[in-house]
Amino acid sequence: MNTKFNDDKITFKPIGTIHSPYKDTKDIPKQPIQGRGITAEIEIFPEYIDGLKDLENYSHIMLIFNFHLSKCFDLRVVPYKEKQIRGVFATRSPRRPNQIGMSIVRLDSIDKNILNISNIDIIDGTPLLDIKPFIKEMDCFDMSDQDNTEWLKNKFMKE
Repeated sequence: MNTKFNDDKITFKPIGTIHSPYKDTKDIPKQPIQGRGITAEIEIFPEYIDGLKDLENYSHIMLIFNFHLSKCFDLRVVPYKEKQIRGVFATRSPRRPNQIGMSIVRLDSIDKNILNISNIDIIDGTPLLDIKPFIKEMDCFDMSDQDNTEWLKNKFMKE
C-alpha cells in the first residue's frame, strides 16, 4: 500500500547539489558497491563553504541527501533480488517515510565549493542535506559474530 507524505512536519534546506552521471533512475546502481569507480561532483552552496574546512583530511564521507524523486512510500517492500516481503526499515529501499538517504563515498579532492567524489550511487540533481566524515574506527563495528548476513554476501558481493 502506497502512503502519501505528510509535508507539514520537518523542513530541511539543502547545502548543495549532487551532480552525477546518472540522469535516469533506471541507471542508478541498486546497491552502493555497484557504483565503484563512478565519479561525480558535489556543488556546495556559497553560504556553506566555510563548513568544508578540514574535510580534505578524510578519504571518505557520508552524504545525507533527499530522495527528491520519491513521491510516496511503502512500509512493506520486496527488496532487490529477493522474493520475500520485508519491512522498509529492514531494507535499503529509496521509498521511505522521510525521503532521507545516506551513502558513503570516496572524497577524491576539494576545489573551493566543489567536492570531487567517487563510488557514487545517487541520481544527478539530488539535494544534499549534510556531510559527515567517515571515520573507520568510529563508524565500523566488529560484526564477526553476525550470522544473518551470509545471504547478503551470496547475493551482492559476486556482482
